[in-house]
Amino acid sequence: MKKPVLREVNDSMGFYALLALFGAIILIALGATYYMEHNGHWVTGMNNQIVWGMPHVFALFLIIAASGALNVSSIASVFGRYQYKPISPLSTVLAAALLLGGLMVLVLDLGRPDRLIVAMTYYNFKSIFAWNIILYNGFLAILVVYLWTQLDQTKNKYSKLAGFVAFFWRLILTTGTGSIFGFLVARQGYDAAIMAPMFIIMSFAFGLAVFMLVMFGAYKWTQRPLGDAIVRRLKNLLGVFIGAVLYFTLVFHLTNLYATEHHGVERFILMDGGIYTTLFWWGHFVIGGLVPLALLYLPQTGMKRSMIALASVLVILGGMAQLYVIIIGGQAYPLEMFPGMEVTSSFFDGVVGTYSPTLAETLLGIGGFAIAMLLVTFVARVLRLLPESLADDVVDPHHSKADA
Repeated sequence: MKKPVLREVNDSMGFYALLALFGAIILIALGATYYMEHNGHWVTGMNNQIVWGMPHVFALFLIIAASGALNVSSIASVFGRYQYKPISPLSTVLAAALLLGGLMVLVLDLGRPDRLIVAMTYYNFKSIFAWNIILYNGFLAILVVYLWTQLDQTKNKYSKLAGFVAFFWRLILTTGTGSIFGFLVARQGYDAAIMAPMFIIMSFAFGLAVFMLVMFGAYKWTQRPLGDAIVRRLKNLLGVFIGAVLYFTLVFHLTNLYATEHHGVERFILMDGGIYTTLFWWGHFVIGGLVPLALLYLPQTGMKRSMIALASVLVILGGMAQLYVIIIGGQAYPLEMFPGMEVTSSFFDGVVGTYSPTLAETLLGIGGFAIAMLLVTFVARVLRLLPESLADDVVDPHHSKADA
């Protein structure tokens, strides 16, 4: 096996064009934030019933994907698969960038971003939100050290240890994110212990889908060789993760259907929920699950780069739909204040909450993606992040066309 040579990307017009594009999107997102902050959250689709809106869908997706984007690095260092080692630094940087993008969206949607100082200085350790502050900051610090051990030849001997710490920390982080919903017993659409492992497997699929798109884009942009060996391995792994997400979703709803107290919310999500039912079946299950699986495994499309990229895009769109149903659909279903009894009052008791995402909210969420991509682009220019070649003889000298 040839030793891969890492190089930064060239200082070109394409580099500055990407920075300008992502920078413009970020400025638009900041303008949308100013509009919401200046006028108040009444200009958004959020209300007293649905307090987590479209920005939270984007933020949670980015945070979950950040954990999963580290898959490639974890497979290389923790599980000793040398084929993934050349692209491990890209995996680490992408994980940090996605996390920062997600946190930016969360902070700017607080209504009072300066209140974050309170959350950082006063901790209620009975709150899962307080624990997540520690988990997010700790993950960023670990990723910085991990990247150092990957890029500094004199520190390579510590890469495996750093990889183990990063691997287990990201599992804890995603468990904490899923537990935000699993611990909310007041909401019938949440309140399930399986939320934590389901969010972990969702992170694997979402993060790998984003990673593959970034890898394809980076090697197309820099015109560097990208062989079939690494593509085949990653696309097969993505297929496994997609299947696992569908499995956990099935188990989640089957276990809810077993409990009589959840029959109402399950009927709402699966049958009578309008947009939430449509997004669940067509957005998550079909577009984000069955169609990508077909594209990845059918002989006619399985090794076509365009089809693999399309499958990755569909996984991302399906993941957004799934989180929309979980986050917003779970809030829209009325609270069960007195189980088994009918409650009516002037406070929307027993009424399904309404929510329509506004352009400003959506632009803020898109800005999170833009800041993540801008960071990756900038780091690829200043650090030796990408291998000069990912040709088959570099990644896997035993690879053959028949294997593909």
